[in-house]
Amino acid sequence: MTKPMRYPPEFRERAVRMLLEQQDQYDSQWAAMNSIAVKVGCTAETLRKWVRQAEQDLGLRKGVTSDERERLKELERENRELKRANEILRKASAYFCPGGARPQTEVMVSFIDEYRDEYGVEPICSQLPIAPSTFYDHSAKQQNPDRRSERARRDDALCADIRRVYEENFQVYGARKVWRQLNREGIDVARCTVERLMKRLGLEGARRGRRCRTTIPDTAAERPADLVQRQFLADRPNQLWVADITYVATWSGFVYVAFVTDVFARRIVGWRVSRSMRTDLVLDALEQAVWARGGAKGVIHHSDRGSQYLSIRYTERLAEGGLESSVGSRGDSYDNALAETINGLYKTEVIHKRGPWRTVDEVEYATLEWVDWFNNRRLLEPIGNIPPAELEMAYYRQQEESAMAA
Repeated sequence: MTKPMRYPPEFRERAVRMLLEQQDQYDSQWAAMNSIAVKVGCTAETLRKWVRQAEQDLGLRKGVTSDERERLKELERENRELKRANEILRKASAYFCPGGARPQTEVMVSFIDEYRDEYGVEPICSQLPIAPSTFYDHSAKQQNPDRRSERARRDDALCADIRRVYEENFQVYGARKVWRQLNREGIDVARCTVERLMKRLGLEGARRGRRCRTTIPDTAAERPADLVQRQFLADRPNQLWVADITYVATWSGFVYVAFVTDVFARRIVGWRVSRSMRTDLVLDALEQAVWARGGAKGVIHHSDRGSQYLSIRYTERLAEGGLESSVGSRGDSYDNALAETINGLYKTEVIHKRGPWRTVDEVEYATLEWVDWFNNRRLLEPIGNIPPAELEMAYYRQQEESAMAA
């Protein structure tokens, strides 16, 4: 099919002018059109359309003038552009919902790639805070990574290390802990860089929620003295232990978890998971702690006013093992703050992060994994951003060196 010929405006105006000037010499206007159309090189029907439009423009015939027709075309074009812009912005608002005031360049480039066939690159860029040249430059760098900047290439390597550290540590580390761990591994990186890349990867550390009070004090029972006075400090392992209970909601009912923690390195030396909150729960955790430490003579055992810790069986076992009992004197969470901290970390990094929980067996195995990670690999800021086991090993190594020197 041949493409219709487009005549220039000057050609049309001259043909119409000639017709209007010479039509009186013919029997009819149509006869004039046929004669002049042959001479100028167009069809009579085409010339007739030009004449009718000219008559409408001059007001000699009713209809839409050329200026009005052009205005309508312009309005229709603007309407199409506005509709397209609204569609782009509507889709972009959903696409960039979590992106803040200005989405990241990588996200905008991904959006343009997805919709470029539908709307085109330039129309999308006109609605977004990104230039077409930026998009084409970014696309070229994706196809040829060697064109990327040194910082971008290093970011890719750091992203892999950051994700590895995050996954290896139960997905609970925030930017500060990830930064500390990378520096321990010899990867020199700034903390702000880790924060920026974690935000790009969508990674964030576990955050603590509100605590629930689970201690049921026995006001009638006699209580040992408070030997700690809220000073949770120790100069060596097996000097001060703290103990407490927390709870976990499962599909089969509540599960209770007891911990015994050595204050020197914040190392968990005993723990137990049970369906009931009886004395056996805390007694089993204590037995594990005594066995793991090879005895506990002379250790100060500090707890809250819970009836389990003030029970006759538990008190007799402390005396039998040579432990000195200590109980908070004021009856609030600050009396056993360090044990509450361990409970809070456990709930934040395991229970809230990996729930919901179906059975007590699931909770027990997850607790086993977490205690092993906490003691041997988790970085604790109060002890110098090293794991508890590492601090204890350093202490015993120093004792051996001092003994050999003496």
